[in-house]
Amino acid sequence: MPDDTPVRWQPKRNQPPPPWPSPPLLIAVARGFRGRCPACGRTPLFRGFLRIAPACPACGAPLGRVPVDDSGPVFTIFIVGVVVVAVLLLMELTMRLPLIVETAILIPLTVVLALLLLRPMKGAALGLMLRLGILRSEDEA
Repeated sequence: MPDDTPVRWQPKRNQPPPPWPSPPLLIAVARGFRGRCPACGRTPLFRGFLRIAPACPACGAPLGRVPVDDSGPVFTIFIVGVVVVAVLLLMELTMRLPLIVETAILIPLTVVLALLLLRPMKGAALGLMLRLGILRSEDEA
């Protein structure tokens, strides 16, 4: 008969520090938001519009092993959705514009905000995950 006693998870407290710099959480997130390496802040984070560099040439942080796949777009959708819905509600309550005018304002606003926020949100998520030590194993990367 199996033992149904719950097991409490305990973190590994004697984990060795990573070989790359490990700045405070907010600094790592801010560096990622600006598109720089979250660990050292000296090199670019991206090698294209959304392609992450495999590793930082300055500090050796394994940027390509951070599983940041869809987190940037998800955060972007949340932020853009809140802004666009707020603008829509303000326009409805104050201006009473025709639907075609509202559409002509809101669609470009949505596209521009999404494109402007996509890289910073992906970089910030990468900075957060790298600082917390969330990495894929080397054979997955």
